[in-house]
Amino acid sequence: MSDSGGSVFWGAFWMLLISILLFWLPGIGGFIAGIVGGKVSGSVGNALVAALLPALGLGLLLFFFATALTGMIAIGLIAGLGGLMLGLVHIGGLLLGAIIGGLIA
Repeated sequence: MSDSGGSVFWGAFWMLLISILLFWLPGIGGFIAGIVGGKVSGSVGNALVAALLPALGLGLLLFFFATALTGMIAIGLIAGLGGLMLGLVHIGGLLLGAIIGGLIA
């Protein structure tokens, strides 16, 4: 990471890692992860993109794995949309933290 800017990839990585480690703190864990990831991302725009990537990635992974395991695209689609919705439910505190972290970067 350089001083001139941040990285969306590393911001998303830290948001995902800290969210997993602080899962037992509902709301606050995501908020802390958002602040750290937003600071690593370097700006508010990068932080918002980094906050949305884990939710979209989870939905896509569930879609591919469910489709591969069942052999039916419809089951994969339902599982993928369910995972995406779970990710979006968690994203409230993460987005707020990402905005604050992006502002202090």
